[in-house]
Amino acid sequence: MESGNSSKVTEFILLGLSTDPNLQLPLFHFFLIVYMTTLAGNLLLIVAVRGDHRLHHSMYLFLANLSFLDLCYTSITVPKMLVDFLTENKRISFAGCLFQVYSFLLLGETECVLLAFMAYDRFVAICNPLRYRTIMKTAACIKMISTSWLIGCIISSVDILVIYQLSFCGYNTINHFFCEAPSLMQLSCSDISLTNVVKLVSSCILLLLPLSFILYSYIHIIRAVLRIRSRRHKAFSTCVSHLTIVILFYGSAIFMYMKPEHTGSLADKMLSVFYTIITPMLNPMIYSLRNKDVQGALKSIGKYLVISK
Repeated sequence: MESGNSSKVTEFILLGLSTDPNLQLPLFHFFLIVYMTTLAGNLLLIVAVRGDHRLHHSMYLFLANLSFLDLCYTSITVPKMLVDFLTENKRISFAGCLFQVYSFLLLGETECVLLAFMAYDRFVAICNPLRYRTIMKTAACIKMISTSWLIGCIISSVDILVIYQLSFCGYNTINHFFCEAPSLMQLSCSDISLTNVVKLVSSCILLLLPLSFILYSYIHIIRAVLRIRSRRHKAFSTCVSHLTIVILFYGSAIFMYMKPEHTGSLADKMLSVFYTIITPMLNPMIYSLRNKDVQGALKSIGKYLVISK
């Protein structure tokens, strides 16, 4: 197998969401609004958690880190996509493409593990409430967040090293709006059997295992909630937001990364748009709409800004 350094391809061309010139400007405006909404929503959530002492415990520390991941997640793909809508030069360097793949894998894989730890947090809060403050101390929460990043870093490094060893011998047009690993692998002129095996193993470790743990946790959570005579609605409410995000994120990611082949179809692109752009925009909205503490912190920020003026 040839080394990635000897690849004849020095840059790639991203076809984007659509090649129709009449759609470029409308798509630019739409995704610009989505991106600005994502930045504003997640930044507000981070500031709210940081600035309100009522939110200085594990659930909201996880949430702030999730918002940070989403900020980085979208910033890896959307700015380049917005530029490509306005220019005919849709090229990206070989190194830039690999950097985009690695960053995307790192952030996405970290989020997979983080969502599992967030499920454990809800499990302890509802199934063992008297020991919640003892088990989910700030130090324990920070260790879980650090573990999420460490696992994401290790597995994404293995993934990118395997992809880096692939050879790209001529055809350099990626039928996608960013350098996503499955789409890039399809362009390789070398044997991708090992790469597919690594991708499958990574997907099982970071998608199926955490999802199984989350579902196991929620089975016990639902049983515990059904035994609660009072505060049942509040207990369910604290879990619905997290479970909604899990379904949106894992559902689309599993369908995309567990597929044996990627054709670059419009359906594949729309699915990628959903979990790379739409879900990060929805996350702060979902938590804000269902959480009175977050709503209170955001109102305090609003009042402070009004008084400052």
